[in-house]
Amino acid sequence: VLSSRTVTSFIVSSIGRSSPSSATTTSRNMSIQTPEQKQSLIDCPTIALRDGTSHPAIGFGTYKVGFIPASASSAVAAGGATNEPQRTAEECVTDALNSGYRFLECAEFYGNEQEVGKAIKASGVPREDLFICSKVWTTTIEKGEESIRAQLEKTLSSLGTDYVDLYLIHWPVPGKHVDAYKTVIDLKREGKVRNVGVSNYAVEDYKELLSAGISSEDKPVVNQIEINPFLYRKKTIDYFQSEGVVMQSYRSLRDGKAMDNPTLISLGEKYNKSPAQILGRWCVQHGFVYVPKSVKIERMVENAQVFDFELSEDEMATLDALTTSDALETFLGLYKKCVNRDTSKDGSMEGVKTDITID
Repeated sequence: VLSSRTVTSFIVSSIGRSSPSSATTTSRNMSIQTPEQKQSLIDCPTIALRDGTSHPAIGFGTYKVGFIPASASSAVAAGGATNEPQRTAEECVTDALNSGYRFLECAEFYGNEQEVGKAIKASGVPREDLFICSKVWTTTIEKGEESIRAQLEKTLSSLGTDYVDLYLIHWPVPGKHVDAYKTVIDLKREGKVRNVGVSNYAVEDYKELLSAGISSEDKPVVNQIEINPFLYRKKTIDYFQSEGVVMQSYRSLRDGKAMDNPTLISLGEKYNKSPAQILGRWCVQHGFVYVPKSVKIERMVENAQVFDFELSEDEMATLDALTTSDALETFLGLYKKCVNRDTSKDGSMEGVKTDITID
């Protein structure tokens, strides 16, 4: 169960233990966010996982925050060369925590967990007030149990904690993900992982887990996939939700590529909200965990202001209908490419499911 503290006590404890730079961050934060807004984010709505654990309905994503992985799409498009991030992950996560975010979405692949850990330590936020998620990457999944165990220990050390609230299989690596999942279940029984989930799983990947003898008690509690009005795979989502699996949304804001969409602009004008806030509201109103990310504190604060208004049923339906058949085909291509990404089978279709539920 997540607890919270008053805004005053948080600010005092942060300033009291931090450097002048973080005190400046807190002061700057106060200029763009009211104490009430911050407390509202700290006390954000939660979604119950299968075991009753309260999962915050909003979190801060750390992908490409302070570090861009070599096989990230933007790095590949640039021929492997990437511009140095303007701010470190420690600085960005410090801002997120000072703004009231308490769910941090991390991953081995993101390459920045040590910096995230520094921000957590400096923040003074009690561990029990945080919900920390990490994911094990394809290369480690392929290598097997010993590597998965070693990676979790590295993650725990980097983040400065002795457990993670949620640990996910990042991609369903063909021929490897089921055994990897069973290893993570063992880690849960050992107390190093509180809940186990998956990421980027199609319905068929999930059924493969179940057919391998995963018990009802050990079924994934979360599936993290791309969800936004431009990639709304309703049949897939409905299936997972019928199984009691909570859906986490990444690319909730579509990487900022839809902010000029006329529907978003029109709804934003009606509710005095930004297009990003309309996207975020759509996400939480559907009951998905909303995971925005930004390296700018103004955007962090803006992205969180989604719990003070409600879209109508017709407006939700209009947004639902923005997904095109081309978007679904693009998703399928990405899935086929990424399940073997960075493994010894990278670039091949070996073991890749070619007939999956895409909508």
